[in-house]
Amino acid sequence: MHTLRDTWTLTKRSLRHTIRSLDTIITVAAMPIGIMLMMVYEFGGAIDTGSINYIDFVVPGVIIMTVVSGIAYAAFRLNNDLNKGFINRFRSMPVAPSSVLGGQVFSSVLSNLLSVVLVLLVALIAGFRPEATGVILLEFGGLVLLLTMALTWLAIVFGLLATTAEGAGAFSYVLMFMIFISSAFLPTDKMNSVLQVFADHQPMTPIANTLRSLLVNGTAGNEAIIAVLWCIGILAVSYLASTWIYTRKTA
Repeated sequence: MHTLRDTWTLTKRSLRHTIRSLDTIITVAAMPIGIMLMMVYEFGGAIDTGSINYIDFVVPGVIIMTVVSGIAYAAFRLNNDLNKGFINRFRSMPVAPSSVLGGQVFSSVLSNLLSVVLVLLVALIAGFRPEATGVILLEFGGLVLLLTMALTWLAIVFGLLATTAEGAGAFSYVLMFMIFISSAFLPTDKMNSVLQVFADHQPMTPIANTLRSLLVNGTAGNEAIIAVLWCIGILAVSYLASTWIYTRKTA
């Protein structure tokens, strides 16, 4: 209970920083919404997605982009606390050691899930019509939650390794690159052969396809197991790496 209380206290601290930062709100929520509307109304008519309306096709990719935009701030805040000595101050107080990283992770997960809800609301206003109901919606939410936790712990690793706060958040550009070269915004069979091979064998494609299948078709699809395994693998490796690095840095 002591650890949970400390984790929740540090979670609220991070959430307050997020709410008070206008640039964070713009990057995490407004930018993905703007990209979604631009893709749908400017480029949607030029991209062939078969029988699926382009807005239905693109929303899952925008959701992944929303998560990637948000986790960069977890890395930024953690590195900022590390470099400015706040972590050492926490260590001098009766605070559970695991709550320092846990607070960053849970605040990131909560703020990112809220951003995903906002993106879905705007998508519904713009014409998005999902087929998912009941259990399928729970499966969709579970996969989004698993993805957010996995990528947040990955962000924690970079937050601990980076020498500056700006550098800690910059790793998200690599993930953005992977999103654009995946099935998030267009079918991979529309790409040239080299890009298609990369797109078909990186984690963002099965995750985007599974989220899309859950929302549009009401089924998990053929790539659900691959998507879940990618998320679990990233989560496990990132969690172990971050706790090991944190222990060495604060020893």
